[in-house]
Amino acid sequence: MRLKADFTVPRTGFEVKVAFEVLSGTTLAIMGPSGSGKSTIVNAIAGIQQISRGRIELDGKLLADARVHLAPHQRGVGLLGQEPHLFPHLDALKNIAFGARAGGQDKAAALRSAAAWLERLDLVELAGSRPAALSGGQRQRIALARALAARPKLLLIDEPFASLDVEAAMDMRALVREELTRTSTSAIVISHSAADALALADQLLVLERGQILDSGPVAQVFSAPANRFMRAVVATLPAIPPSTAVERP
Repeated sequence: MRLKADFTVPRTGFEVKVAFEVLSGTTLAIMGPSGSGKSTIVNAIAGIQQISRGRIELDGKLLADARVHLAPHQRGVGLLGQEPHLFPHLDALKNIAFGARAGGQDKAAALRSAAAWLERLDLVELAGSRPAALSGGQRQRIALARALAARPKLLLIDEPFASLDVEAAMDMRALVREELTRTSTSAIVISHSAADALALADQLLVLERGQILDSGPVAQVFSAPANRFMRAVVATLPAIPPSTAVERP
């Protein structure tokens, strides 16, 4: 799996113009101040928003250019956002099974897959519970399972821990990292949090007003923050250990 993205999307006041790649089995974090275009990038790759120039390719398949715009369900891309958007009329088991069905499994196989996910997440007792009866952390775990049950080639993660308390967010980061590794799923993580980048990402891209200011391994980018936003982010961290800090030209 390889994502190749080189595209432009108009925004009010500026353009989002980026070029980057995500290699197989790796995670790219995108950070930047609010309104810098992070979610625009995710929406363009997911097929929610059209690009005006350039192209997006996933595993050699053209997803979008100035003329082509594949629908979201044709892209092999999963999306986990700030809100889990579970189906309120379906219980936890059937919400996950919906993802498996979207990934091509028949009904019986999808239900078996969903049951396996609930066991893996230690949520078997909630199989028959609808979203309204679940906590925020439980809903996000179910949403993660539904997204990964579809076996996406690429998972887009847009601020999924923002509404969780500190302990639940820490648990979710660990779970996401474990499942991305276990399933060899590539991902893009949009976040304002240094903890998200450090826990989940291999590479980090810094965005400001739709432009890439910096990119590279996470510790390297943190070692020489490129703008005021990143300086504020780095200020929330303990000192980067000498073994991980990278001297930059």
